[in-house]
Amino acid sequence: MKKKILILGGGLSKEREISLETAKQVKNILKKKYKVFQSDLDENLEKKLKSFKPDIVFNALHGRFGEDGYVQTLLEFNKVKYTHSGILSSALAMDKATSKKIFIKNNILTPRFFKFENIPGAKKNLIKRIKKKLRFPVILKPINEGSSVDVYISNEKNIFKNLSKLNNYKEFLVEEYIGGKEIQVAILGKKKLGIIELKPKRKFYDYKAKYDFKSKTKHIIPVDLSEKNSKKVLNIALKAHKLLKCRGVTRSDFKFYKNKFYLLELNTQPGMTKLSLVPEIAAYEGISFSELIEWILNDASTNR
Repeated sequence: MKKKILILGGGLSKEREISLETAKQVKNILKKKYKVFQSDLDENLEKKLKSFKPDIVFNALHGRFGEDGYVQTLLEFNKVKYTHSGILSSALAMDKATSKKIFIKNNILTPRFFKFENIPGAKKNLIKRIKKKLRFPVILKPINEGSSVDVYISNEKNIFKNLSKLNNYKEFLVEEYIGGKEIQVAILGKKKLGIIELKPKRKFYDYKAKYDFKSKTKHIIPVDLSEKNSKKVLNIALKAHKLLKCRGVTRSDFKFYKNKFYLLELNTQPGMTKLSLVPEIAAYEGISFSELIEWILNDASTNR
């Protein structure tokens, strides 16, 4: 009898469209071997779990509610096996401020930052605060979004214009901008899977650079790093993965500047679209997309 797989895609975050594309790609692989049902994340999810009774839930959600411990809590409560990281790991990785504090405590270099509460009157002292703690340019970004959603490079002249674009957020990060190479590292279970370098035509690897075919971001693999530095960044990514007690597959985003690696963030639900980096890294390492998806599926469990 075929195993029943429920694929969760879509969701309520600003990464909804990317999640739907991930779910589509995953479904195309799994339907060849399993009985597959795809569902959005909505108020009927528990009813769907009880009616379909899946053997495994493949979590293809990105962003809030799918990647921050919310849906993981629901699946744990219903004792359903699911993929990727568990409740606490997901919550820690999604909260960029908290995860950065953990990295700093464990001697992993990350750009200097502070948390900004978006309350009346707070903006007037922001420039002074930046000059005291950081330096321009800075990055403004939400604490709990992924895929570089609503991320802005800001200087002293345009910072208030960019701040106005973040009015929907109660708080966000103000982070020192680090130049240099964009380096991404994939971890699969306890294995250091591989590295890819990105050369975006845009100022940095933002949402458009990630998902717009016209953005012409150059993917470089093998990376232009020494063997020593390649080993170093792989080890840092695995250390971060273990520190947050992640499971399954993760992707860590780095900047390589003046011979130092700065960990920007760790993603517990990397995309599986045609432009996604983890499948590309896996393919270079001899793991096909179907083998990658099968590995993630077989790694599923409860109590993650």
